[in-house]
Amino acid sequence: MTYSENNVLQKTAGRHEGAVYPSLRDKRVIITGGGSGIGAGLVEGFVAQGAKVAFVDVAEADSRALIERLSDGADHAPIFHALDLTDLDALNTVFTTMIDQLGGVDILINNAANDDRHTIAEVTPAYWDQRMNVNLRHLFFAAQAVVPAMKAAGRGAIVNFGSISWHLAMEELILYQTAKAAIEGMTRSLARDLGRDGIRVNAIIPGNVQTPRQEKWYTPEGEAEIVASQCLDGRIQASDIAAMALFLASDDARMCTGHNYWVDAGWR
Repeated sequence: MTYSENNVLQKTAGRHEGAVYPSLRDKRVIITGGGSGIGAGLVEGFVAQGAKVAFVDVAEADSRALIERLSDGADHAPIFHALDLTDLDALNTVFTTMIDQLGGVDILINNAANDDRHTIAEVTPAYWDQRMNVNLRHLFFAAQAVVPAMKAAGRGAIVNFGSISWHLAMEELILYQTAKAAIEGMTRSLARDLGRDGIRVNAIIPGNVQTPRQEKWYTPEGEAEIVASQCLDGRIQASDIAAMALFLASDDARMCTGHNYWVDAGWR
């Protein structure tokens, strides 16, 4: 069997009927970076649960194609807003609009990020600021934007996305990894400060997820090395990450807060 043949099997292996969470039906969900990759898997997962989903992304074509694909037969067709999350004024405006459209907000999924490679020598002060804005700053201000509505409701769930990359000390990702390490600290702090208001805050730490974007960084040999480094065979899919997000957002996770939840197939 060739690697490409085996890779096709890995893509389809392990498909199963996912859990249904009655507590997610009609919940109001905002997802950042929902247009493609892991984000699209998150949008699809929450829509399938009967949740009311609004998402933002800079990738308008991908996002509108996702809306078209998911709207037919959905209990609630997802809502899309084009948004550059580094523009905080626009973030506040769009989040206010989405909360009004949804009639409130129960769940925030802070997924958006960008893992462009870079060397130490290439980093300028301006590039540092831009990378922190893309990968860290907006998570805090998105949380800040939804907290008043969650506090008024007496409950809420925020799920931040970290990364396995800094735990592995991967090459040419120093700013991305700095931001992702900080997200874990932010998650702990938000969980402490918001817990008495009934708001839970957790982080998902994905391994290497097989998305079109990630595949551009790896040769077939590189992908084979990833699988060899995992405890489990196969490649992690966006739906595997969404499954963890659905659990953490649901009432089944009502006593889970302030922690990291790994979906990495045991990659070390």
